[in-house]
Amino acid sequence: MIFRSKDRRLKWLILLIPTLTIGLWEYIRHTFLLPYLSMDLGNFLAPFIVLVVTLTVVRGLFGRLEQSQQALQREKESNASLEERERLARELHDGISQSLFLLAVKLDQLDEQVVEGPVKPLAEGLRETVRVMHEDVRQAIANLKQPPSPAEAAWVAPMRELLGETAGIAEATAEFNWSIPEGSLTDKEKIELHACVREAIINVRKHAKASRVFVNGEKEGENGFRCTVEDDGVGFAADPLQAQGRFGLRIVRDRAQAMGWTFVAERRGSRTVVELRKLDKEGVYAR
Repeated sequence: MIFRSKDRRLKWLILLIPTLTIGLWEYIRHTFLLPYLSMDLGNFLAPFIVLVVTLTVVRGLFGRLEQSQQALQREKESNASLEERERLARELHDGISQSLFLLAVKLDQLDEQVVEGPVKPLAEGLRETVRVMHEDVRQAIANLKQPPSPAEAAWVAPMRELLGETAGIAEATAEFNWSIPEGSLTDKEKIELHACVREAIINVRKHAKASRVFVNGEKEGENGFRCTVEDDGVGFAADPLQAQGRFGLRIVRDRAQAMGWTFVAERRGSRTVVELRKLDKEGVYAR
């Protein structure tokens, strides 16, 4: 609402200033300059005066109007993103989270009825799996309700902290190298890149059994970037995007494709690498 009111004032000023300039010039000319300027010279100077005012004052107003429009567009994008995250959080809570809770209750009942036999360890394993999944869903809901801020300190720092937590849990060493300029990414790109890196790190924590984990982010070209999450863990037994019951890397791939980024998950020597890349404006990778 504030942006719209400001835009209306700027538009009226842009429309009125040339007219007011001509009116003021004519008043000054006829009141003070008529003995010194001929009518023809005054008429000749009028369009140049309007041009000078347009190139200075009106041009500045156009710049402010453009900035206001960009700020309004960013606000709309941010609000749309927040609404979508809130919707996803509600769906996770009302759907998957509740179903996992009921499944955990039923597994507890099964565990109480089975005293011994091969079903006992199977039930305990299933219960632990459901517990971990339920915690993951609850964490996802919490993250959706508290989206990362576009500010660098608020969206890069959580990735560094999560990497440190992952290294602590896995008793691994971690390296975090980040040189992507904060101003080179849009707010939406920051949110999506944060989500992708976070999912890749969690995937390492769950499955890699790594002793070293690396997160690297670097700028490529004028508008591009390259971001990798690497580890020296067990790697992929097969195509990770086809593995049953594993959705982390598929989520990363889908997010990357939706943003127009490239996605690669592969084994490179002794390391498993998940790579996200954005092309620069020429459509080629920087070298």
